[in-house]
Amino acid sequence: MSPNPIIRFYRWFFFRSRGDSPFKTMMIHAVLIASCVIAVYPALRVITISLRPNDSLLTTDLRIVPENATLDNYKEVLFGAPEKNRQSDFFLWIWNSFSVVAVTSIISVILAAISAYAFSRFKFPGRSAGLIFLLTTQMIPAGMLLLPLFIMIAKLKMINTSLGLIIAYAVTSVPLTIWTLKGYYDTIPVDLEEAAMIDGASRFTVFTNIILPLSTPALAIAFLFSFMGGWSEYLVARVVLQKNEIYTWPLGIFTFAQQFTVSWGQFAAASVLIAIPVMALFLYSSKWLISGLTLGSVKG
Repeated sequence: MSPNPIIRFYRWFFFRSRGDSPFKTMMIHAVLIASCVIAVYPALRVITISLRPNDSLLTTDLRIVPENATLDNYKEVLFGAPEKNRQSDFFLWIWNSFSVVAVTSIISVILAAISAYAFSRFKFPGRSAGLIFLLTTQMIPAGMLLLPLFIMIAKLKMINTSLGLIIAYAVTSVPLTIWTLKGYYDTIPVDLEEAAMIDGASRFTVFTNIILPLSTPALAIAFLFSFMGGWSEYLVARVVLQKNEIYTWPLGIFTFAQQFTVSWGQFAAASVLIAIPVMALFLYSSKWLISGLTLGSVKG
């Protein structure tokens, strides 16, 4: 039975061969260019809005760099506006976010590295059920976890503390991190560990001196995913934190929205500035990104 037309078109379009026609090559390039434009254009519009004066936000000009471009929005975000009696806590928000997310990522990777090794190498009752449970937790929307997280943190008396937010982020990021590292551990031959233990190495020595160094790409990508997940998170932070001095940046930039006006230019400028650390971290870890994703994508 021949495949349906959709499957035939999919195979023709996405699987290249030496005899591909110029028309097919042009179509592929056109689709790739269109996809890049769709992905990049919204970010370019945010940059454009950040460069516009407040009295030109609603203009229909489609140029990336507006004619009357200004950096006033960036100045107000970074240093405030003394003439308007408005100060900026942007650097404080960035520091709060970085400290919370960095500690969360380190805790998540440490806990997940040990747990994933147990799931990968040991057979114990409830192992399969535990893996399914970890996967199931990722299917629950974040909004449904707000009340349980709030009750848990309130019982720990950590509302309005950075430690409470760190615990909430770690609880939600560890399951995915375990799955990522477990898949990578499965690709490492067990023979390496057995040979080391025959030479007298303990299980702990094998884990720290063999498994962890070989798993550097997976550890890096797990840290990156955990960092990016907490860096731009808003809902949980909104529930846990209420004091301005411990706000993370997603909460802080909402102070630009006043009762009757919204400073869209400052919103856009803050968004551009906040994207820079994540882009730098992503580019720095890109050498581990591909190997960490591909080698970890095995069936457990």
